Amino acid sequence: MKAMILAAGRGERMRPLTDTCPKPLLAAGGKPLIVWHIERLAAAGIADLVINHAHLGQMIEDALGDGSAFGVRIAYSAEGKALETAGGIARALPLLGAAPFLVINGDVFCDADLAALRRAAETLHADGPLAHLLLVANPTHHPAGDFGLDADGHVRDSAPPSGERLTFSGLGAYHPALFAGLPPDQPAKLAPLLRTAMLADKVTGTRIDERWVDVGTPERLAELDASLRRV
Repeated sequence: MKAMILAAGRGERMRPLTDTCPKPLLAAGGKPLIVWHIERLAAAGIADLVINHAHLGQMIEDALGDGSAFGVRIAYSAEGKALETAGGIARALPLLGAAPFLVINGDVFCDADLAALRRAAETLHADGPLAHLLLVANPTHHPAGDFGLDADGHVRDSAPPSGERLTFSGLGAYHPALFAGLPPDQPAKLAPLLRTAMLADKVTGTRIDERWVDVGTPERLAELDASLRRV
C-alpha cells in the first residue's frame, strides 16, 4: 500500500517562518514535521510514499531525497501552483496507482495508529466505501467541527442523532475512484467530494483520541516543540 503526504501548502498563517522554509520542514521535537509522518508510516509497514510540493518544493526534495535514509521510497509530485487537497491527489494518481492509499496532511502532528488506518484502507472499493477518515475531538480553535460520525461508523455532513460532530484530523484513506473525473491540473478541494460520497453512504470513519495537533500557527508549533522535548 502507498501513502501520500500533502506538502504543497504555502503556510500563510505560519509566516514569517514559511517565507524561507516550507511548512512540512519546520521542526518540532528536533525533527521536521514531515519526518515524523515518514517514520510512522515506515513503522506501519508503508514504504512507498508520494509527496506533493509547490512552495519551496525543491527544499523538500533536497532534505528527504529518495527516502532511503528513512527506509522508504519517495516519489515527488511537483505542482507549479498549489492545487488544493483533491487537486493535488488527482495529479498524483499516476504515482499512487489503482489501489486504496493513505493521505496525511503535512502540517499536522498525530500519534494515530497508522497500521489500523491501513487496515481500514483495505476495506475500500469502487462499489463500496470510497473513504475512511480519522476524526478527533473539536479543538478550541475549531469548535464547530467538520463532520458527524454515526454510531455505525458512517461519516455525515451534519451531526447525526446517534453520534457526534467531530473535526477531520487530516488523516484518511481513499479509493482512487473518489477522484474520478477530476482534471489532474486544476485546484479542487476535498470536502465537496467527501460530502457527495457521504450522501451515498460511502464514507466511513473512526474517532481517535491519541495526541493530535493542527500545527497551523507559530504558537502551536512552539507548544508542540516544547511538549515533545519534555518527553
